[in-house]
Amino acid sequence: MSAGPLVVTYPLSERSRAIVREELGGTAEVLYLADLAPEERADALRRAGAVLANDTSTELQPGESALLRNARLLQFSAAGIDWVPTRDLPPELPVAGNKGASAEPMAEHVVALALAAAKRLLIEHANLQRGEFNQRSPNRMLRGGVCSILGFGAVGVATARLMRAFGMNIHAINRRGASDEPTEWIGTTDKLDELLSAADVLVISAALTTATEGLIGARELSLMKEDAILVNVARGEIVDEAALYERLKAFPRFFAGIDAWWVEPVRHRRFALGYPFFDLPNVIGSPHNSAGGGVWREVSLRRAVANCRRALSGETPLNLIGPDERML
Repeated sequence: MSAGPLVVTYPLSERSRAIVREELGGTAEVLYLADLAPEERADALRRAGAVLANDTSTELQPGESALLRNARLLQFSAAGIDWVPTRDLPPELPVAGNKGASAEPMAEHVVALALAAAKRLLIEHANLQRGEFNQRSPNRMLRGGVCSILGFGAVGVATARLMRAFGMNIHAINRRGASDEPTEWIGTTDKLDELLSAADVLVISAALTTATEGLIGARELSLMKEDAILVNVARGEIVDEAALYERLKAFPRFFAGIDAWWVEPVRHRRFALGYPFFDLPNVIGSPHNSAGGGVWREVSLRRAVANCRRALSGETPLNLIGPDERML
């Protein structure tokens, strides 16, 4: 029996539509809600074999999500979907995030933040602007240190490969406590204290779940080295905001590279801070743009559609989210 069409719930450009057709390879018909008359929407959603969405809370009308109960997959375009209401979706509907779709640019971003911190680039740039030429000011090497990665999925693995090229030893935590990717040490979250105490660079690339929310607080930060570098490209809520600010303020050699903030425009419709992080010289920030853009958006779209194709072909889709990842 045919799986039904792929229904796309958000607008795509002609270029993106061509990518969808190419990646599907004739596996299924593609229907775009934007092209359908209002009276045609219900039938399309009811027949859907798979659905590609960005934010179902804005793209579907009240009651329409119930029509998806027979679909083989609801695939979101974003990697993390903690900001999308998913708890009220049909419980039998498989739901997947686009995890790892931007692993490569995110790994590069992690390295950029870690190097900027280790080499004190922003601090010395500001000193130069003031006419201070601190040629002999000390900076750090990554080589020989430990890169601890909290969340050893696609982003964590891509980061490990780059950090290993700098001569770092890789320690990691994931749900299984095991990985095909080589590490010097790997464990599960119950070994978090060991991961933190060893870290010269701590990379947070875990999904925001009921288990990881608030996972890194004042106690956990106190276990870290006074000159460690914390890089967060996941979600701000994994780290206690007040505790991180106090740690940075108390230990000037402790650095934070923050790409993921606590209140952000995409998830909260605004950017706001509870503490004046940018008054601290040991903070390097970026506007949650580690996933890249431009041509990489096409790669991300291809990976999402490829997962839809798996489901439409009767294969088990990848990156299915569990109950602990349904935050709303």
